[in-house]
Amino acid sequence: MASGCIHSYETLGGLDGPGLRTVVFLQGCPLRCGYCHNPDTWAVGGGTESTVVEAMARVRRYRPYYGKEGGVTLSGGEPLWQAPFVAELCAACAAEGIHTAIDTAGHPLSLPVEKALGACDLVVLDVKHADPGKFRQLTGGDWRGMCEVLAFTKARRKPTWIRQVIVPGWNDCPDDIRALAALVADHPSRERVELLPYHGLGHGKWEALGQVSPFADVPAMAAEDLARLQGLLTQALA
Repeated sequence: MASGCIHSYETLGGLDGPGLRTVVFLQGCPLRCGYCHNPDTWAVGGGTESTVVEAMARVRRYRPYYGKEGGVTLSGGEPLWQAPFVAELCAACAAEGIHTAIDTAGHPLSLPVEKALGACDLVVLDVKHADPGKFRQLTGGDWRGMCEVLAFTKARRKPTWIRQVIVPGWNDCPDDIRALAALVADHPSRERVELLPYHGLGHGKWEALGQVSPFADVPAMAAEDLARLQGLLTQALA
């Protein structure tokens, strides 16, 4: 049985999938997003080691709140970095009728990663940027993992939510939005494509780690500008 390294749990999460959810934040991430609001999840050596049995004990505790739509979301960090644990935890939830979602920025496919993606009910895919060069600038990583997970969900018709954080000056022009639409337009089982506003609420965590976010001086995304871009996205996908 696989064990995993868990950073923390969040109860009654309402933004990480349908309904009310327990969010399991896994430790470790290969990306270094300049606007990350959980930089304390980056290090592989942090967190608390947990078995699936132990994690399920926490998940069951909040089951009365899940209702018909809620469940468990595995987030991070990057949950697919711990794919064997994620696959087993999703399977354990499925055995008890608990809905599962994997909230991921993507990861190169392997048999364990494919097994984890196949075991969940929903993939929430964070597309950092539709352009590979700007993706690397934003994250320090390669967009191959994101593209491979996107292709997997298309081929398997896995229910998928597509998300993108909109950062002023980085991906907030109409061409950026149209590029995102082109990337996901042919997804046969996408359930939603939504834009999220950049904010600086995670800067305190950077400071606690003795670091400064490269986006510390970037203003928060204005609600009216985000709504305009969401309208453009919806039109492009129609």
